[in-house]
Amino acid sequence: MTGLSGRLLRTATAASLVAAALVAAPAPARADVTVSPKQQAWVLRDAQGREVTLRGFNVSGSTKLYENNLLPFRSTADAVKSAQAMRDLTGANVVRFLISWEGVQPAPDRIDYAYLDKAIAQIKAFTDRGINVLLDYHQDLYSAHLFNKGSWYTGDGAPKWVIQAGGYPKESCGICILWGQNMQTNGAVRQAMYDFWRDRVLTTPAGPVGVQSAYLQQAEAMMTYVKQKLPPESFNAVIGMDPLNEPFDGGLDGKKGVDWEKTHLMPFYQRFRSAMDRAGWTSKPAYVEPLVFWNTAFFEEGGMTTVGPLGSRMVFNSHYYDGARITIDPSPATDGTYAESMNEIRQRAASLGTAPFVSEFGHKLSGGGSDRTPWMIRSMYQSMDAGVAGKNWWSTPASGGNVLSSTQWHWDTYSGRHRELMNGNPDKVQTEGDAWNDEDHSVAATDDAGAVKLRLDQRVLDRLYPSAISGDSLAFAYEDLARSGYGGTGREQPWLIAPASMPDLSALVQNRQYGVLVWRSGSSGAPTELHLPQSFAPATTTVVSDLATLTGLPGSGAVSAAPEPGSTTAKRLRFTAPPSSGVHVALIVNTGTGTPPTAAQLTAARTQLGSWLAQKFPTS
Repeated sequence: MTGLSGRLLRTATAASLVAAALVAAPAPARADVTVSPKQQAWVLRDAQGREVTLRGFNVSGSTKLYENNLLPFRSTADAVKSAQAMRDLTGANVVRFLISWEGVQPAPDRIDYAYLDKAIAQIKAFTDRGINVLLDYHQDLYSAHLFNKGSWYTGDGAPKWVIQAGGYPKESCGICILWGQNMQTNGAVRQAMYDFWRDRVLTTPAGPVGVQSAYLQQAEAMMTYVKQKLPPESFNAVIGMDPLNEPFDGGLDGKKGVDWEKTHLMPFYQRFRSAMDRAGWTSKPAYVEPLVFWNTAFFEEGGMTTVGPLGSRMVFNSHYYDGARITIDPSPATDGTYAESMNEIRQRAASLGTAPFVSEFGHKLSGGGSDRTPWMIRSMYQSMDAGVAGKNWWSTPASGGNVLSSTQWHWDTYSGRHRELMNGNPDKVQTEGDAWNDEDHSVAATDDAGAVKLRLDQRVLDRLYPSAISGDSLAFAYEDLARSGYGGTGREQPWLIAPASMPDLSALVQNRQYGVLVWRSGSSGAPTELHLPQSFAPATTTVVSDLATLTGLPGSGAVSAAPEPGSTTAKRLRFTAPPSSGVHVALIVNTGTGTPPTAAQLTAARTQLGSWLAQKFPTS
């Protein structure tokens, strides 16, 4: 790898052309989101010391497609349209933005800065609309160039020159039902990944190149350029880097997965962390993933139990897919189905001395088993809100744990409208779903009129969540009342059940969307903020709190509503408490349906809520 950086040739930049096409709202002032200790766990905090919850989506699987030139969007205008729709329809405040090694470094001695200029303009479309960005180097099955035109599957990630230099055998998955099985059974895929972890020296037209070293060097060049070209406010909204999507071993050499993580994965992350520092990303964490199968229910290996503390400069970055229901389990998901799985992520992050992040989760939206998807997604979000079933939450609210930040897989505005030649084969044109290995996971699509629409019940995706808590959260739960089917069909069943011992409060929330937040105020005096879903109209939202009790949210005061920065429609709920004023509680109810509550009912509910708070948090 020696001397390679001196031979990286810069292509013509398109930055000025792209910038001219970018029309966006002013970016809100922001600073780095950092990892901070909290009691027995770790959380993300903003510059004001507020505990932050990040919620959003991956943009997008289109980065895997050559029809999109290995970018999430075909144009900056499409990125702007998508970002605005996401912010308005869901209140998302983060995206995991995919980029491609092949896109960045198409040749061993060249960085494609024109590709990066396009990516930077698309990133800015999101940061200009109040959305943070986690930049993700995406790969699946290592590289598309391992697969031939007749293959059942394809991959993404490593450039063609890497595969040509590797001299890998003809790939074959055998009898594979799911594309992910290639990681276990495809000899070419496994050998290429094995070589990456051992930094095999490849003979290329630019000379001998250590393959992992080449990867790290192009990543450093990319990060340096992004920092230079993004305006400071936009760069501040970039929360960090995901060094490599879904790492798999390629061969354990007879060792256990946790030992392999210590021997091969962590040294790579440490090298990547150093590259971030040299590129000027010192204050931004690396969002590092364990072995991909660590929590899938099958082939489980790894989980970073032997690597030692990660500390505040790395975040434990996990994915979660329900391996059993993807394959053999026909049962539906319901209240608390995923509490144990999400608590495992919480606990693993705490044991590693850092904050958790769930950068992928979801399920298919068409095909066999997709009838269960709406409530599978609902249950996943419920368990990220609180790691305890709704039927038990009011009895044991403090056991719910911290709210998990996450990005759902995924948000593809081209869903069902692709035209991708699978492995370059004109006889295998992919148009349906994600146009990649028969997947269909996007929760968004564009209709015939060109408008971005949600494919799941908006109540699942546009959620009440505590985006910034001044101090420390003590408990949070949300009842979304999302239906079990698509397009408003299916059953509506509450999972978060208020106890009969609070009859007035129980009557207030019955058959209504509502959330509860308990927090200890911090010393900064900054407001505590929750995203307010579209279904919660400010005029018909009721708040019962020790700070104020009212129906109809004013524009100022101890409890108020304000626009979400960067959105044309979305709102946030703000609580302003005196600094270090102790423990506060807020019940937020969508009273736009049913009989409006009376002042007497609200007073009684407030009394019951206060008694519950004193009982459940007596020493807080």
